[in-house]
Amino acid sequence: MTTSTSLSVADLLAAARAGAPQPLDRLFETCRNYLNVVAGAYLGNALRAKADASDLVQETMLEAYRDFATFRGSTEAEWLAWLRRILRHNAANLVRHYAQTGKRRVWREVSLQGPADNSSAAGGIDPADGGESPSQRLIRQERELLVADALARLSEDHREVIVLRNLERLPFDEVARRLGRSRPAVQMLWMRALHHLQETFAELRSIT
Repeated sequence: MTTSTSLSVADLLAAARAGAPQPLDRLFETCRNYLNVVAGAYLGNALRAKADASDLVQETMLEAYRDFATFRGSTEAEWLAWLRRILRHNAANLVRHYAQTGKRRVWREVSLQGPADNSSAAGGIDPADGGESPSQRLIRQERELLVADALARLSEDHREVIVLRNLERLPFDEVARRLGRSRPAVQMLWMRALHHLQETFAELRSIT
């Protein structure tokens, strides 16, 4: 299930608080793709080779499900922020674990937006830059859910190049090294990936 559900996240939150189990299940399924993308960005390429992002997401969802009664927000933005805090805590535990083996990697929270110089290439998917209003930030969070759902529909190589370039914010030379391709080939792959992401994003948005 994706964000194409007829109920918004805010609607699902309200219904889940009323005690209905189905809206709560739908709420978590709606955010699964989003958490998968964020988990991959938190882990980074090095840790993704050792730890499965889906396991991190599952652990996060189980904890959030267990502690749902403690969540005090009512908006989609607050819900995503709460899930990210739980995910970040679990990711930090993994980082500390692998740091003990000498594979230390600095991690930080990232959003689904790309670098500022890529905003036009992304076809308008990137959110507004600094100085946005609270309403604009809410729109950005809603857009992040759709972008995550769109990413989940891309081929693995397209998804990987976007994660490395736009989420981990790596330079093209480093992306090329990690993917085992030349820089021109990676740049072309990235542009095709963004084009397909834009098309898929538009399709998803048209049915929400």
